Amino acid sequence: MQITITGQHLDLTDAIKNYVDEKIGRLGRYFDHVINAQVVLRHLPHEKLTNVVDITVNAPGHVFHAEVHDADMYAAIDLVADKLEAQVHSYKEKLQDRRNDHPAGLAAIAEVD
Repeated sequence: MQITITGQHLDLTDAIKNYVDEKIGRLGRYFDHVINAQVVLRHLPHEKLTNVVDITVNAPGHVFHAEVHDADMYAAIDLVADKLEAQVHSYKEKLQDRRNDHPAGLAAIAEVD
């Protein structure tokens, strides 16, 4: 998976880059062929919740997006990674449910009744 990390109004340190790579890399458990992920880290000095993490993940057939505002950058990264993981998990469950609704599966249920 290719991860592009961009920083706006802040210096991207190796620690932040590695932390984002680690958190976003967890999405690989759900999809074998994640195309890419764009991560934008912003610092907004004139707002109360000054750090914004915005992530867009392109996977085959779907685009996942999440954004979090928080005072702590690492906490914002954790929260946005959790949001994305929940979205991906929900999407995968929906795909599995659709597979179970296949006509062959419905015919087997009708035979039981």
